[in-house]
Amino acid sequence: MQATYATYFVYYVLISSGFVNAFEPISTTFVVGSGVGLAAVGRTIYNYVHDGCDSKLIAFNSKGLEVALDRKLFGQHVASRVIQKAVTGFMNNKNPKKPLVLSLHGWTGTGKNFVSQLIAENLYKEGMASSFVHKFVSTAHFPHLSQIEDYKSQLQQWIKGNVTNCPRSMFIFDGVDKMYPGLIDCLKPYLGYYENLDGVSYRQAIFIFLSNAGGEKITQVALDFWKVGRDREEIKLHDLEPALSLSVFNNKKSGLWHTSLIDKNLVDFFIPFLPLEYRHVLLCGLAEMSAKGLEPNQDVVDQMARDMVYFPKSENIFSIKGCKTISVRLDYYT
Repeated sequence: MQATYATYFVYYVLISSGFVNAFEPISTTFVVGSGVGLAAVGRTIYNYVHDGCDSKLIAFNSKGLEVALDRKLFGQHVASRVIQKAVTGFMNNKNPKKPLVLSLHGWTGTGKNFVSQLIAENLYKEGMASSFVHKFVSTAHFPHLSQIEDYKSQLQQWIKGNVTNCPRSMFIFDGVDKMYPGLIDCLKPYLGYYENLDGVSYRQAIFIFLSNAGGEKITQVALDFWKVGRDREEIKLHDLEPALSLSVFNNKKSGLWHTSLIDKNLVDFFIPFLPLEYRHVLLCGLAEMSAKGLEPNQDVVDQMARDMVYFPKSENIFSIKGCKTISVRLDYYT
């Protein structure tokens, strides 16, 4: 009981000081929960009070990002180039006119989450564990349609609080295609060309949207190139981006359906992630073996890759799950 009273007292202090606005939705739940220990609460408070933005915690490594994308992300030449140039250009701009907004699209297992991780690792000392990186999963954080207005208010408070704490904050929204339409529009004020809103500037922040929406359009373009014998490396951003943004905007099942973020051109890039082929699954397998501390074995990875399911049925070109289940499947084959 003492711990419970103490926890509520700490929460009151946080509200009074304004730090509660910088908490993630799940963190806030833990703070007010009766089972939270004071030590854990104390660590959270300490981190948020003392994690000001400085070069010890934030230092962009452009070359590191370039090398990571080149060596660790397979089969995504379009995404790699766009992300490298977009992030580097934004970070080198001392006076950006708006936050960087990237919308990543493609089937599961193609590398969207992985790319977000690579950006974080080359921007923040603690990578994805940094208190400046904030990830929201639509099905976990915004599950109920009846609470959509509450979600909008909370999202705006969390974003304002965290950007106030650190202008170089990064926000990742996973599963935007599963969001309720209209929810994402609450971000509109923070993604525009305003110098500041209520004394807070959002121009140095990064917003990344991850979505499966548009996967059909991306796959069709890749398949069309394959059918006429053209190399997938010939695919350029302009072959996909206009149709991709239109497809997402008109998809009633997408959280970006008729969103003002697209209508007002607040998304800087719609980045396609191509479906992965057998050769890319092989590379993922070999890389995963190395990551596990195992000696890469071509025969083992080849067997695993051949046993995976590919589509379309008549051609069997693209991996249905991409590289998503590689780690677990290798445990079976090794």
